[in-house]
Amino acid sequence: MRIGMRLLLGYFLIVAVAAWFVLNIFLQEIKPGVRRATESTLVDTASLLAEFARQDLLSGNAQQGLLAQAFSRLNQQPISANISGMVKQHNDYRLYLTDAQGKVLFDSAGEALGADYSRWNDVWLTLRGQYGARSTRSDPDDDASSTMYVAAPVRDGDRIIGVVSLGKPNSSMAAVIHGGEQRVLWAGAVLLGIALLIGIGFVWWINRSVGRLVSYADAVTAGEPTALPRMDSSELRKLAQALETMRLELEGKSYIEQYVYALTHELKSPLAAIAGAAEILQQAPPSPVVSRFSANILQQNQRMQLLIDTMLRQAKLESRATVEPQQIDVAAMLSGLIVSREVPAQRKQIALKLDVRSGLNCYAERLLLEQALGNLLDNALDFTAVGGEVVLRAELCEQGIAFIVEDNGSGIPDFALARIFERFYSLARADGQKSSGLGLAFVREVARLHQGAISLDNRQPQGVAARLTLPK
Repeated sequence: MRIGMRLLLGYFLIVAVAAWFVLNIFLQEIKPGVRRATESTLVDTASLLAEFARQDLLSGNAQQGLLAQAFSRLNQQPISANISGMVKQHNDYRLYLTDAQGKVLFDSAGEALGADYSRWNDVWLTLRGQYGARSTRSDPDDDASSTMYVAAPVRDGDRIIGVVSLGKPNSSMAAVIHGGEQRVLWAGAVLLGIALLIGIGFVWWINRSVGRLVSYADAVTAGEPTALPRMDSSELRKLAQALETMRLELEGKSYIEQYVYALTHELKSPLAAIAGAAEILQQAPPSPVVSRFSANILQQNQRMQLLIDTMLRQAKLESRATVEPQQIDVAAMLSGLIVSREVPAQRKQIALKLDVRSGLNCYAERLLLEQALGNLLDNALDFTAVGGEVVLRAELCEQGIAFIVEDNGSGIPDFALARIFERFYSLARADGQKSSGLGLAFVREVARLHQGAISLDNRQPQGVAARLTLPK
């Protein structure tokens, strides 16, 4: 399982467990909370009604008293109240009034008139100066059939002369409790949904950041030039920097090994030639022989110097991270390149052509661009047979500006296409000689520094097209 999925499952599990505990507590508290609030309201209402009941008890006619008249009128008038979507249409209160002995003198329901309620908790406790309340089921097996009663003493001075007990069915609170539970459950579902979206976003961010590091590592492994990805987190930035440092250390070691190997390999031939010439010169040969082998020593020395200079130039270029671009007149620059290659082109009777419109400009570091295009021209001249043709042209394209060098030479063998830009990889020219293998590697580095691209493709029926593209 991917690390992102594990993080998402772990995060969601933690949120789900926390939400379950919170919702469970809320759901457990809704019913007793509503009942406590209702009981508090009943206490206030019963205490208020007890003041009206005092006159009814003192008059001795509770059945026709103020409470009886008020409940009679209340039951005759319909109620139409919309309480947050819950419609209330009738009064739910039940009230009864007892004397000091607990005998019911008035019952709003008309069911218990004359009954002895002195043993009920609400009446029993209230007559003794305590808080009296009870909850009684009309159906012993149905919790929803219970009614909550709260009593208040009716006083005449300091003497308790009766009890007012006010009741409210718990079923009337069921809609409120159910609505509260539904809202809590909906809120919990929304909370989990939001938490899931946040978790998905977080995991996407983690996967994207890790994916960029993986792509960077894959590109480094494949030997492709790539920039260190920018991370949004300090920890990931440290990890990316550690990978970059490791890459630089490994590349540095590999780079040195390759250069030492290449330098050793390339110097073997000229050193052997110089050693052979020196042995012959030690034998005091005739003057023409001395001149020929002395020239050979100078030639091989020049070859070694050129190789060292090329490797130093390549190493300096590969250590750079930026360029200093300037506006370049493309036509003027390419014309200068054509002029500088006219002599070797005439020597091989190669037609060197230029195709560029005037007024075309680009932004690049001129020296690097001239050297890169010069390398492409030199390769085209080396691999084009006598009487061939090389064309240098520039044109606008979707990516920016493209510099194209085309020849009708021998082309690139299929086995070499994948390695043509590797350092020190070289193909034999028409005369059997090989170059240092750094020319195209130099061109690739120039393209990288300018955030451009370089490609070499075989043409039909023969020849090669080299395309160096720079961004706008």
